[in-house]
Amino acid sequence: MSFSEKEKHFHHSGLSNSSLNWSRHLLMQRSQVTSLFGADALWRKGYTGAKVKMAIFDTGIRADHPHFRNIKERTNWTNEDTLNDNLGHGTFVAGVIAGEDAECLGFAPDTEIYAFRVFTDAQVSYTSWFLDAFNYAIAINMDVLNLSIGGPDYLDLPFVEKVWEITANNIIMVSAIGNDGPLYGTLNNPADQSDVIGVGGIDYSDHIASFSSRGMSTWEIPHGYGRVKPDVVAYGREIMGSKISTGCKQLSGTSVASPVVAGVVCLLVSIIPENRRKEILNPASMKQALVEGAAKLVGPNMYEQGAGRVDLLESFEILKSYQPRASIFPSILDYTNCPYTWPFCRQALYSGAMPVIFNATILNGMGVIGYVQSPPTWHPSTEEGNLLRIHFTYSEVIWPWTGYLALHMQIKEEGGHFSGVIEGNVIVRIFSPPAQGEKTARTSTCVLQLKLNVVPTPPRSKRILWDQFHSIKYPPGYIPRDSLDVRNDILDWHGDHLHTNFHIMFNMLRDAGYYVETLGSPFTCFDASHYGTLLLVDLEDEYFQEEIEKLRDDVINTGLGLAVFAEWYNVDTMVKMRFFDDNTRSWWTPVTGGANIPALNDLLEPFGIAFGDKILNGDFYIDGEHSRYASGTDIVRFPRDGYIHSFPFLDSSESGATQNVLLNSGMNKADSPILGLLDAGEGRIAIYGDSNCLDSSHMVTNCYWLLRKILDFTGSNIKDPVLFSESAKQDVPLYEDDTRLPSRRTDVNYTLYSAVTGKDLICRSDSRFEVWGTKGYNLHVRGRNKIMPGHHVIDLGRGLNSTFGSSRSRRPKFTKKRKGDSLGNRYFSLLWMCLN
Repeated sequence: MSFSEKEKHFHHSGLSNSSLNWSRHLLMQRSQVTSLFGADALWRKGYTGAKVKMAIFDTGIRADHPHFRNIKERTNWTNEDTLNDNLGHGTFVAGVIAGEDAECLGFAPDTEIYAFRVFTDAQVSYTSWFLDAFNYAIAINMDVLNLSIGGPDYLDLPFVEKVWEITANNIIMVSAIGNDGPLYGTLNNPADQSDVIGVGGIDYSDHIASFSSRGMSTWEIPHGYGRVKPDVVAYGREIMGSKISTGCKQLSGTSVASPVVAGVVCLLVSIIPENRRKEILNPASMKQALVEGAAKLVGPNMYEQGAGRVDLLESFEILKSYQPRASIFPSILDYTNCPYTWPFCRQALYSGAMPVIFNATILNGMGVIGYVQSPPTWHPSTEEGNLLRIHFTYSEVIWPWTGYLALHMQIKEEGGHFSGVIEGNVIVRIFSPPAQGEKTARTSTCVLQLKLNVVPTPPRSKRILWDQFHSIKYPPGYIPRDSLDVRNDILDWHGDHLHTNFHIMFNMLRDAGYYVETLGSPFTCFDASHYGTLLLVDLEDEYFQEEIEKLRDDVINTGLGLAVFAEWYNVDTMVKMRFFDDNTRSWWTPVTGGANIPALNDLLEPFGIAFGDKILNGDFYIDGEHSRYASGTDIVRFPRDGYIHSFPFLDSSESGATQNVLLNSGMNKADSPILGLLDAGEGRIAIYGDSNCLDSSHMVTNCYWLLRKILDFTGSNIKDPVLFSESAKQDVPLYEDDTRLPSRRTDVNYTLYSAVTGKDLICRSDSRFEVWGTKGYNLHVRGRNKIMPGHHVIDLGRGLNSTFGSSRSRRPKFTKKRKGDSLGNRYFSLLWMCLN
């Protein structure tokens, strides 16, 4: 939209600018959030957000609103011919930041408001509108920018890269973390970016709000580990703010918590003299002040609360004497501090395990660009600390303002019987080019304190390996939900990780005495003799031929147990789920089903096992335990002498109807095999056609009881008498002809989404150190990978700090959402970038 289409509205008359007027209201607003954060103390000192330029990207604001004294400019970036807020969301957000009504005081009443209208009255927006508006915010030199919006697409590269450009231009961005809690792995972009201050919500009892999205970030999966997010939390339930035209109202959501922090930031900016602000303040230094000043809450873990509740006065004290420096967040990893350091505090380190990865954020307040001066070093406090071996991966260039430092931790072989605590410090030195007027580079030494629990290596039967490598999530592909009965969340976007949407299962396994490790590389990259069970759950990727051959040998000859939890796969149903994406002007269809059954069938073919393409729904009981089978598949091949359990279910694969519709249709149920157990040479196999009962995203009933029985069998050869009853034993094999097995879609270019198709087999930095950069155990071939047409070269000679580019393929731009209030539900349109 051209600048000629935008109007400007300057200073709006209101109450006196004197901070003394604000002290008159203090008794009236003791119960308000501003008072809880101590804003009145800064008002008394004369800090009210004066001469701070605040950009609010939202639904606009009315020029004559009586709550605002300092509306400097309103701009419209939508295709509607209005500057006004007809929804109320933008007005409310502005009120929390800078409102002056006695009932709903904002934090920084003298802040200069720049209202960017980027959403229509129908709550619709496009990436292109944001890009134009971001460019204008850069051009007019904004100080702070609030985004009470977000979405799951962290690979919307034009948007993500423009956010980097915003912060690189020294604009402090504050954004809501999302309203998809209490589920984990539900962080919204851009709040999940390290250069953005991501804000979660709490209530007035300092409990994490149920709606507040939880971490970790999922950008780094499968080879790495997510970052700690949110950065901080703030009050976000029943917050008072301005109504659309006059008066006050209450709203809840992280879209409310975000302007609380944005208001705090405006106050903090105003304490620095205007002529020194750009010298002292930047996205990194402000985040340092917030996270170092935050009050850690008792109970929530770091992926729920980040550094803790914002403490305005503590952050004020930090900024008063701030000198540009770099730091690490979090600065401490203490396994003895549970539950804050969950999941690390739930499982000790031990020799022989896959590396435990901790991903910390480098905050560089010295400059927009920085570098690691020399490789990080580990300094143990005692001799026992030498049992710990750490490999580091980190940002080659720290830009803009932030980077990452990942610790890949293993206990050495000589620590196999050690039990105790290892303490010490990781030290990393950061430098940035000299600032204007300086002659020497700026340098800073950062310290990350470690306190780690170590136990003797557990027995093989108690060790489980979770396959992360073969999981594909949104983004980049249209990966559909696993339960087709869930219509308000169409994507599989929570990471499918042990510590995101399978975190409850992880805690259950730990409570049951199991040790669970993660494999983010192919099957050739682990030693099967160390593990009782390989656990495959809800997997969407293909398999290398080397993996198929190795797994057969691992099970039959090495005695590895294999447990598989599959999902629905039906090509006709996928076609029915297609939609027209208005951004790319093309039709989009799921690239696979809930799981990639044709690939799983290839993997299981050596054992005579295959799944079908039915979509089964219903309730059933085993030994008095109730379970819901939700859009699961059926077993169509299984060897003789195995044990099969069948139950009467409805099949929606032909009709596409939901469970509730089918139940009311009078449709007949038919027995379908869904659970199979088999002795296979030295090993054991258990397969089940549904994973929703393990996944906390849309779980109706859990099947942890069944998982425990399966693991007893696969890991320890303990056979439950009900599961292994004579009535379940197969006297003849189940067999479906090859021509009737589910087939792959031929209209999907799987190389765009797969870590296998069109790629080379290689063990990455999540593997044991001895096979990094190789093809795996007994396949130690180093060097440059083969080049596939249209794919980047991965040069293994670059060392441990290599970075790999993301695909820039076109894909549907799923929504940006406004963080939950009365204006809409959590469903996000596939066609537009929308408010939440």
